[in-house]
Amino acid sequence: MDQEKIGKFIAKQRKIKNLTQEELAEKLGITKNAVSKWERGLCLMDMSLLKPLSEILEVSINEILAGEKIEDKDVEKKSEENIIKLTELVNLKSMKYGIIGMTLFSIILMLISFFKNIPMANIVSLLCAYDCVSFLGRYKIKKDKTDLVTGLLFFMAVVLNTVAFIMS
Repeated sequence: MDQEKIGKFIAKQRKIKNLTQEELAEKLGITKNAVSKWERGLCLMDMSLLKPLSEILEVSINEILAGEKIEDKDVEKKSEENIIKLTELVNLKSMKYGIIGMTLFSIILMLISFFKNIPMANIVSLLCAYDCVSFLGRYKIKKDKTDLVTGLLFFMAVVLNTVAFIMS
């Protein structure tokens, strides 16, 4: 989902309706700061607000998710694209919980290695391997080259750390 494109579309449609951010927020029962964040592309609205937002702006939910007006002939195609993008968004959110869990696990491992005198290289290799998988997984979903490069750098760290461990 292109948050910036969606935000600009919401802002444009709100202005066409001669609504301020505050008025739109009031109609939706949220703060004007939330509307501002959407319009600046900083975040997406809670999905439960899609229907009321579409009714207020007199556009389809599909158009909000696409961030543009959709011609009748393109509705089916855009619907499929939006469903795929929503699925990817859900996958990214579930990855977030995995990252939080791994971070806590990493802290526990570091504490154990400190108190049990276990070489830190083993733990660093484990963390780099996890980060490699995480960033390459995000790249697969978002196609952001930064995630690809970061994932490959973590992969190199794992390989180098493993070689250093074998040679020591």
